[in-house]
Amino acid sequence: MANNKRSNRQVVPESRSMLNQMKYEIAAEFGLNVGHSSSYGADTEFGSELGVMSGSSSSRRPGWGHLTSRENGSVGGEITKRLVRQAEQGLFGRL
Repeated sequence: MANNKRSNRQVVPESRSMLNQMKYEIAAEFGLNVGHSSSYGADTEFGSELGVMSGSSSSRRPGWGHLTSRENGSVGGEITKRLVRQAEQGLFGRL
């Protein structure tokens, strides 16, 4: 019988750091104040322009917990759109 237990195990574990970097880059592009971790995209292209990645600030709340579901969902949705676009370009670019 099939195991119906849900698992958050990634199919390609090596993709974890790339996805985390993408998450922080998109949040910075959207102007979301999530703070940063040096291993998760602290060097994002737009972060310093938006003030998200600048030096420490007492008003900045690091992490994702203070954001709304809509804000968090918009980041996840944008990740999905970009990954689909990349897959399509890879697939159709070979024809």
